[in-house]
Amino acid sequence: MAIDVTALRAHFPALDSGLAFFDGPGGTQTPRPVADAVAATLTGPLSNRGTVSPSELNAERAVAGFRDACADLLNVPANGVVHGRSATQLTYDFARHLAKDWSAGDEIVLSRLDHDANVRPWAQAAERAGVTVRWIEIDPETTQLDLDSYERVLSSRTRLVAVTAASNVLGTKPPLRRIADRAHEAGALVYVDGVHYAAHHLVDVPALGADLFVCSPYKFLGPHCGVLAAAPELLGTLRPDKLLPSPDTVPERFEFGTLPYEVLAGVTAAVDFLAAMDPGAGSGRRERLTHSLAALHEHERSLRTRLQEGLSALGDAVTVHSKAPDRTPTLLMTPVGRDAREAQAHLAGRGVVAPAGSFYAYEPFTALKLENPALRVGLAPYNTVEEVDRFLDGLTAFL
Repeated sequence: MAIDVTALRAHFPALDSGLAFFDGPGGTQTPRPVADAVAATLTGPLSNRGTVSPSELNAERAVAGFRDACADLLNVPANGVVHGRSATQLTYDFARHLAKDWSAGDEIVLSRLDHDANVRPWAQAAERAGVTVRWIEIDPETTQLDLDSYERVLSSRTRLVAVTAASNVLGTKPPLRRIADRAHEAGALVYVDGVHYAAHHLVDVPALGADLFVCSPYKFLGPHCGVLAAAPELLGTLRPDKLLPSPDTVPERFEFGTLPYEVLAGVTAAVDFLAAMDPGAGSGRRERLTHSLAALHEHERSLRTRLQEGLSALGDAVTVHSKAPDRTPTLLMTPVGRDAREAQAHLAGRGVVAPAGSFYAYEPFTALKLENPALRVGLAPYNTVEEVDRFLDGLTAFL
């Protein structure tokens, strides 16, 4: 069980630039098969969906392929897969859909660990509906969620718990199933931001306890869009505002306007690419994904270990903020006494892409009292030991 990284890297034209990309949490590089699928679909023939002409059928196949691929990736029924322009857009949409049934006296629970895309849509919807927002706090010493604070705010009035499966800046993976089980005991729905998690782990939406799960294919080698997964039965209880002639079936009732068929084809190609990284003897795509993503996890674990050891050798010159024992291969760090943006520029001069900022993680930065930009290093399938050493050498030279 091992990924042939050399063979895998040959599929990524961007790597011919010689750059070492550590910005995967903001979006990965794209393999050629994904771009080819997008181009082939665009050049068609292609029309709006239908069942008569070849161009109509091509559009139908693009939609069906997308739903089937995401169903295998996330372990949900194909008719529980909703396309959106982004995870942020989908969360705003579903905040509006769900808030229709909220009323004064209701409460929702949000997390200080989350990207703002899983905070502000809910907080704004709650404000409009007169609903109270409660918070799960972060323990700054461990960068994990304070589950005692969760128990204090959860009640029979809670209608929704919105929480990340993995922090996009700290990498922290909270005990999602435990959080979800307690929410369900209280009668609340659980909305999970899986954008960062899905880039590093095989997703099983029911096993995680998520009622609604959102992710972004461009974080795992695909094109720019968002995907929401849920049980079709749950989606059937939600009534979005929509155009009168547009379909009222699930999941189409949540997809507004003509779908980007070429993007959908690119997502399917990305899932197939992931499944082929180290497919083992699996006969179905879900089985191949299971094997490939286990190999990916081991590859990224090894690189993260090397990265952490190298940072530890720098001593007090760097503060690493990612502390949770269970986390993704993503580290947030601050060069002590130096501007992280200057570190970013220095590394870029050495052909290393490692961004500095707060990365829309307003709540984690506030909770940890991080007032200045920090450097985020995230590992992806195409990263190598040599690239990790290159980053460490560049950071050492900057310090």
